[in-house]
Amino acid sequence: MNAPPTSTARVLSRPVPRQAALLAAAGLALVAVLGTWWWRSSSEPALGYVTETVDKGPIEVVVTATGTVNPVTKVQVGTYVSGPILELYADFNSAVAKGQKVAKIDPRPFQVKVEQAEASVANAEAQVAKARADLALKKLAFERNGTLRARNLIAQNDLDTAKSEYEQAKAQLELGLAGVQQANAQLSEARINLGYTDITSPVDGVVVSRNVDVGQTVAASFQTPVLFEIAQDLTKMQVDAAVSESDIGGVADGQKAWFAVDAHPGRRFEGRVAQVRNAPVTVQNVVTYDVVIQVANADLALKPGMTATVTIETARRDDAVRVPQRALRFHPEEVPRSDSEAKAVWRLGAGDALERVEVKTGLHDDKWAELVEGDLAPGQAVVVARERPADDGTAATQQSPFMPRRR
Repeated sequence: MNAPPTSTARVLSRPVPRQAALLAAAGLALVAVLGTWWWRSSSEPALGYVTETVDKGPIEVVVTATGTVNPVTKVQVGTYVSGPILELYADFNSAVAKGQKVAKIDPRPFQVKVEQAEASVANAEAQVAKARADLALKKLAFERNGTLRARNLIAQNDLDTAKSEYEQAKAQLELGLAGVQQANAQLSEARINLGYTDITSPVDGVVVSRNVDVGQTVAASFQTPVLFEIAQDLTKMQVDAAVSESDIGGVADGQKAWFAVDAHPGRRFEGRVAQVRNAPVTVQNVVTYDVVIQVANADLALKPGMTATVTIETARRDDAVRVPQRALRFHPEEVPRSDSEAKAVWRLGAGDALERVEVKTGLHDDKWAELVEGDLAPGQAVVVARERPADDGTAATQQSPFMPRRR
């Protein structure tokens, strides 16, 4: 007999409809993905451009530097002679007048030298008196011998001897007179040195520095020691600013300048460029030039030695036609660049098509450039960047290659 059919054949025939269902599900998923892609691509916003407007306004070109606040005139008071400081008559911030005594060096050694010089003068004058008396005697002897020789009562040799002695007496008198002059000169020198023991102020001003104390010995040898520093007028100050060689070309006398100091935050001090010095200052291969800026200091807010952050206005246009600097840096990606092409900006024409406009610029600052030549007028829009669709579908600005990207 034939065996009854087993259930194996029935089990093998069941997966066929399941495979079909899986294939159908995969097809539906693919259709959904393609549909989503088509919907997103069809709803993506069109490319756009960011524009800014050409306008009229001021353009200010400035140079920045750092400097130090100093008095316009500061005198260093030293000493010509050496010795211990006997007295001080001025201190820090003391107001002094021209010729006023500010210190005194012990005068006793110099007084002794004056007395010695006076004695030398007296000795020289006595030598002159003796020479005059001797000259008178020698003159009488010479005249007497001349008379005797005329009578042939003495030999010629005696007359010659008398004449020689007379001439020697005249020379001795001249020598004595010269000695008196020399002694007087030494006396004058001693008196001058004695006068130098009184240290006086050469100007009217204020003592800003005192470097000695009573009892301290100062030695005036190869270099005069500085005892005091006196500022002539603290109501008039100057800023010595170090301007780099790359910026010095635009700096000139009379230009407006302003600066700030840490001691007065938020306050702006104004002044004028008084001098651009030609002597270069080189520090670690960096070349700078000293620019002197004069400033009024009526309230004495500025003190010597303060560090100043200086801004110098080198050029200005109050009513210039201004083009944004970003517009000059923008260049469409689809247009090839050329190193020899003229400076230009881009604006939107008919149908939002880009139009290239060649321009010539003058002054410029961080944001604006002065339009000197070009087919642009205030109120017209120029392209400064391109918009790109962001991940969320909104418009994002394409940054200029010269500007940092926004994150």
